[in-house]
Amino acid sequence: MLDELHDHIPFDGAWMALAEPGGTGYTSIASVHLDRASVRYLSSPQMARDIEATGANRERPPTSLSDVPFSPSDLKTWAECLVPAGFHETLSTALFEAGGRHVGFLTLLFQSADPPSQTVRRQLARSVPKLTSGIDVVRALGASAVLVGGARAGAVLLPGRGVIGLPGLPDDELLAPRSTLITAARDALGDAVDHASFLWHRGGRQSPDGFVRVTVLACDHELGAVASGIVILSAAPSLRGLTPRELEVLGHIIEGCSNFEIARALVVAPRTVAAHVEHILAKLDAPSRTLAAVRAERAGLYVPLRGAGTGAVSR
Repeated sequence: MLDELHDHIPFDGAWMALAEPGGTGYTSIASVHLDRASVRYLSSPQMARDIEATGANRERPPTSLSDVPFSPSDLKTWAECLVPAGFHETLSTALFEAGGRHVGFLTLLFQSADPPSQTVRRQLARSVPKLTSGIDVVRALGASAVLVGGARAGAVLLPGRGVIGLPGLPDDELLAPRSTLITAARDALGDAVDHASFLWHRGGRQSPDGFVRVTVLACDHELGAVASGIVILSAAPSLRGLTPRELEVLGHIIEGCSNFEIARALVVAPRTVAAHVEHILAKLDAPSRTLAAVRAERAGLYVPLRGAGTGAVSR
């Protein structure tokens, strides 16, 4: 949304945040041309205090710094963060949905000290309903995270290849926009499923404790223009004594690969694969490969081939 807005308003930086319940502050969900330190500052209680002090949290037309009876030196956010970052003007607006609920906040930043023109102000005002609707969807998606027990991190899959953080959950390097995990999550949704769950390597391929559980939930069709789904990371389930290599072999079994195909993919001897399969069947108490695959998927023990480092496309 910020990229689209930039096509109409030539701002030099931007910050968009969700309003936290009870008016306690703001949770950053997107920014443009701001470093991490600046985003952390804008997400701090000081920014919330300055927004309230200037009245920028009220329902009114977009407001610039020149509209309020404060100089940048009077506001800590400006003096300590934005001016040192090279910004000297702003155009900010609180985002309220039609029923009057405070949804979030947006500030556009400019390096020039000249007040934003009336044309720019009108353009932002016309964009406010769409911006409000978009981030309110993100809030609703964030609420879905409570369905996954022990959620540790999350992200919203945007149409295309974009990703933003899921409100209320920390970021995680595994959820970077172009990560292999995100590609596997999109593959899962591409199979027209409502949800999927699988294991992913947190550390090295042979690390016994290097797994997290990945849950992917698809968005309703009416939200398709805004978001494709959400990805949530949580603690891995019991691995039933399966080693990382056995989990890797099990992933191939679930994919329907033969022992020969698994041996070729893992660059090992077929007899080695046969031994792994025997151990897997014993640990899952399954008399056949088919039943082992079913029980593994139900127990959340599926490792997509992407996650196993083979480069193959996951289900």
